[in-house]
Amino acid sequence: MGKPMHACRGMAEQEDAPVTQRLYFLDWIRIGAFCVLICFHTGLYYGPWEWHVKSAHAGAAIEPLLLLTSPWRMSLLFLVSGAASGLLLARAPDGRFLRERSTRLLVPLVFGMLVIVPPQSFCEVAQKMDYQGSYAQFLQRYLSADMNFCSGAHCLVLPAWNHLWFVAYLWVYTLVLSSIVAMAGRKRFAGAGQWLAGLLTGWRAVVPPVIFLAAARAALSPIFGDTHALLGDWYNHAVYFPLFLAGALVARQHGFWRELSRLRFMTLGLALASWALLVCLYAVPGYEQPGDPVALATACVRSTQQWCAILAVCGFGYRHLNVDGRARRYLAGTVFCVYIVHQTLIVVVASALEPLHIAPFTEAVVIVILTFAGSFAIFEVVKPLAVLRPLFGIAPALVAPTCGARDAEPRAAGGVAK
Repeated sequence: MGKPMHACRGMAEQEDAPVTQRLYFLDWIRIGAFCVLICFHTGLYYGPWEWHVKSAHAGAAIEPLLLLTSPWRMSLLFLVSGAASGLLLARAPDGRFLRERSTRLLVPLVFGMLVIVPPQSFCEVAQKMDYQGSYAQFLQRYLSADMNFCSGAHCLVLPAWNHLWFVAYLWVYTLVLSSIVAMAGRKRFAGAGQWLAGLLTGWRAVVPPVIFLAAARAALSPIFGDTHALLGDWYNHAVYFPLFLAGALVARQHGFWRELSRLRFMTLGLALASWALLVCLYAVPGYEQPGDPVALATACVRSTQQWCAILAVCGFGYRHLNVDGRARRYLAGTVFCVYIVHQTLIVVVASALEPLHIAPFTEAVVIVILTFAGSFAIFEVVKPLAVLRPLFGIAPALVAPTCGARDAEPRAAGGVAK
């Protein structure tokens, strides 16, 4: 197995030494995950699952494609986010780390809830509740936390964070991580990372995490569901925070990433086989009924796909994507802004195209293309304006990395670039 490439020559890679170079493949994984997210959210517009707006052509035909990434895409982002946060925390003083992370996360979160998200809610009430008022009238009710937008027993909670729930969770997990490191000490935390990396080898890299994820889903998902409301969302916390913490622990352990590279084809095969079984199980009545054997089998298969897909992505990424270049530097600085605005663009573009009655496949392609184009256009407009950059999650400066101490500090996943 060939060794991963690094942009700076002369950095000899020791067999079991902790990672000290920039982990470029984490950036590429984060970039790819957010690109998949745009396609996934566009798919929700056409799929059978509940979403903010729905196409007239929505149905079950696209569900297998949604299941291809649904079990693992956000879990992967939390693992990568934890790895990048752990690397940054290892080098920055605690107070500085928390200040920078809070600024990079809370400012776009609040701005997003007040400015970016409202068009999504407006399109939702217009389609689902036949709201006839203007956007200005709706915005006034939105900002005043009007709870009277209801469809049946379901009422919108306003202001909303919609897709920005990830940012809120990431900030809370960052606070908890910083507290853990402060209490345990950096040396003990690094030692725990070495222990975990040594444990997650061979079959132990696959089986124990799958059992944990399956147990969490079987026990907690029927009770707490999948709310993204932060408070009371215990199933998601039971999954996402351990993955975030695990990423922080193993980030600097070269042996861990090398082991995932060794296992990449096996885990890819398990992930694809699990997806095929999951598609079959979703066609069986009872797959969502607590206590039903089919529901338990679904939890096990879904968790196998979830974890093995994460291992495969990280393994292939470490093996083939640990390289730097102009494209990586540009996209790593762009991707968080794209994430912040993308769902609003999807909802608005889809709502605007609805009266045109374009064929579903063509319409979906148009939505995806216009969403990418609009997201990057917003980034280019905002980038030169220093006062707007923090609102859209754009770093104060996009500086090309060099071979040195600064190069050892990776951009944090989820757009929390240093």
